[in-house]
Amino acid sequence: MLPDQPRPTLDELIEQIGEGGARICDIDASEAGAGNISVFMGWEVEVRRHFPHAEDITLPDPAPALAGGTVLATGSGRRLRQLAADPLSAMGAVRIHEDGVTGTLYTASTRRFARLTSEFNSHLAVHQDQVDRRGIDFQAVVHAQPPHLTYLSHIPAYRSSEAMNAALLRWEPETIVSLSDGIGVLPFFIPGSQQMGAANVAGLAEHEIVLWSKHGTMSRSDVSVYRAVDRVEYAETAAKYEYMDIVAGGRAEGLTREEISSVATTFAIRSRWL
Repeated sequence: MLPDQPRPTLDELIEQIGEGGARICDIDASEAGAGNISVFMGWEVEVRRHFPHAEDITLPDPAPALAGGTVLATGSGRRLRQLAADPLSAMGAVRIHEDGVTGTLYTASTRRFARLTSEFNSHLAVHQDQVDRRGIDFQAVVHAQPPHLTYLSHIPAYRSSEAMNAALLRWEPETIVSLSDGIGVLPFFIPGSQQMGAANVAGLAEHEIVLWSKHGTMSRSDVSVYRAVDRVEYAETAAKYEYMDIVAGGRAEGLTREEISSVATTFAIRSRWL
């Protein structure tokens, strides 16, 4: 989090997750039970008032850097569009034990999921890596399936970070400001696999949003859930412009490299993609 930013309360984070999930659905980036959200809190959080039921679990992968912290995550199969209306039934809080291998899962009496999101291992690995390397005490991670971005990843010519960023950063001045690190493009991997997890951690170490080819995106923010959702929205909007241009026969000029650089200079943005 920013140095002068107060730590959010659990109620505020639950609200952010609900509103963030609704926005992901507003842009058609989550069909049915697809998409998931998690938040890491590295300070003492009282979760029992919201989630009174406790059970010990083994983490999908060791997360020693998260020991003593809490991960709030959505449940498997829960629809993001319904989170705001009944959030406690659709998420759980995992307090990470000191061994970094086990934890206590706290859930509500209205729990409507058998286990946390099927991509909990990917979320946990990103939190572990970022906390371990950067020493942050807060992070939000969002997995979504934005259709235009995902479609572009089905086209071989776009399936590299260089090609994707060259295509997408040219459509709006805001894009280079909001996605200055660009979008990391990963190959297709089986969802939830070790290969997927390792590539995802490496990608999010360099970028704040990555595109899982032929699947979806994962974004992160150490400011808020809203900011992680914003990154999906900016990237998906750029992909929609690119798709529109493909359909129109490639007639649009887009921003020139010089124009993008002038925007970056004005707003003191440094980017490898300039």
